[in-house]
Amino acid sequence: MGRYDKGDILHMIQDEDIQFVRMQFTDLFGQLKNVAITASQIRRALDGEIMLDGSSIQGSVRVEESDQYLRPDLDTFTVLPWRPQYGKVARLICDVYNPDGSPFSGDPRNILKRVLARAENMGYTFHVGPELEFFLFQTDENGNPTTQTSDEAGYFDLGPLDHGESTRREVALALEQMGIEVEASHHETAAGQHEIDLKYTPALTAADNIMTFKLAVKTLAQKNGLHATFMPKPIAGTAGSGMHINMSLFREGKNLFYDENEPGKLSLLARQFIAGLLAHARGFCALSNPLVNSYKRLVPGYEAPCYLSWSASNRSALVRIPDPRGRGTRVELRSPDPACNPYLVFAACLAAGLEGIEGGLTPPPEIGENLYTLSAEKLAAWGVERLPASLESAVEAMEADGTVMEAMGPYGTQYLAGKRREWEEYRTQVSQWELERYLVTY
Repeated sequence: MGRYDKGDILHMIQDEDIQFVRMQFTDLFGQLKNVAITASQIRRALDGEIMLDGSSIQGSVRVEESDQYLRPDLDTFTVLPWRPQYGKVARLICDVYNPDGSPFSGDPRNILKRVLARAENMGYTFHVGPELEFFLFQTDENGNPTTQTSDEAGYFDLGPLDHGESTRREVALALEQMGIEVEASHHETAAGQHEIDLKYTPALTAADNIMTFKLAVKTLAQKNGLHATFMPKPIAGTAGSGMHINMSLFREGKNLFYDENEPGKLSLLARQFIAGLLAHARGFCALSNPLVNSYKRLVPGYEAPCYLSWSASNRSALVRIPDPRGRGTRVELRSPDPACNPYLVFAACLAAGLEGIEGGLTPPPEIGENLYTLSAEKLAAWGVERLPASLESAVEAMEADGTVMEAMGPYGTQYLAGKRREWEEYRTQVSQWELERYLVTY
């Protein structure tokens, strides 16, 4: 049973003097969209009568089948705290439906729901806790973003070195006002880089929270004269931004990844889930690392994982099992970056983990050594594979992965087509590096 019904929403809109409601949804490539309505239209909205032209949304339907409807998830209703207190603005996160009343199969929220239903049928509830990194940069005299920062801070530093501390604090407080619990926030390794960690929740809520988080960060940074970016690698030669995701399966309130009688107190189910993740990590890399730029982060030496491996403590591994054990036992996947569409990544990870469980897969031996310092010969001898080194390779790996493509449904091919266009556009550009390297010499 949900927190709110239609009557609750109508009363809150009246009591809070809410004038506008943003009907939000996410497109296939992870961009947050919305249809804004006045409060006078809220009854139509609650009845799922707000339409949109799906053919105008990237990765959506064709022109001849463009009519779609937004059905709000009532439990996502919240006031946007950064908007004016007079004439308040609220939001509802929506699912996209077809005119015949069926869920639109290309809606990322519906894609995740399909895989969650499969897990539920197996008796599992999937929980996710994300750790999101981002950069805060200065803007120029015209308000355009730069890659400059007056920030001089490093890992875990605080003000006055950390010039983004006040913005980070505003974001955390705004999220708390919206009912999103923030576990921690701190300055990250690079100048101008920050991290905010959200408390684990059921996966659909976690994905919704990530999309809200991105909106809050960008909005509040802009208010403070800064530009926030979730671009994975905005500056060469320094750390990129990741989005580690901590995953666990529960049944009737019990964490199924914990078993005090197993080695490392890690259950057989957890090991099978890890085996599934490793078996399909290459296949879902185009989802977890969706940009050309993503693969400039996935290089040795900057704490981003490159190799298909797991460990209880080794931060160079793709999959890590952080402390503590018990209810907090979780599997941390370290490759995703914050440019990803969280609904699709969670769907692919869960599908991979469930396949590991259903197939009784066994993960490879744990690797405790720093993978960045191991030779190619040693890695090959241990049978350790790499993640794809480019978006092109990741797209090919995804297309060949039946489990990931099945989780994506019919719009997996639309996603691949979009990413192929992105790669081709990048591939045919002439970069400044090429001009500096070749123009005079040749």
